[in-house]
Amino acid sequence: MPRFSPEVGAHLLKATRSQDLDAAFETVFSEYLSLKIDSLERSIQRKEEKWGMEFSTFKRRLAEDDLPGEADSYRVEQDFWE
Repeated sequence: MPRFSPEVGAHLLKATRSQDLDAAFETVFSEYLSLKIDSLERSIQRKEEKWGMEFSTFKRRLAEDDLPGEADSYRVEQDFWE
């Protein structure tokens, strides 16, 4: 369990309406992870819709220089690394 300043601990307890700092941290952290996972899944879905294929196919076709249009463009590289 990480250590928190008294102020941060108080905010965690207040935000979660918990009496236990460990439980409050677990609640905040798990909710953050859920939101992050949802965000990443939406990002993946947008990219797959944009390119009309799953990432594994996109990655293979990029390596084979078999993507439509400008496969070596900045936009393609940004999508790949994102």
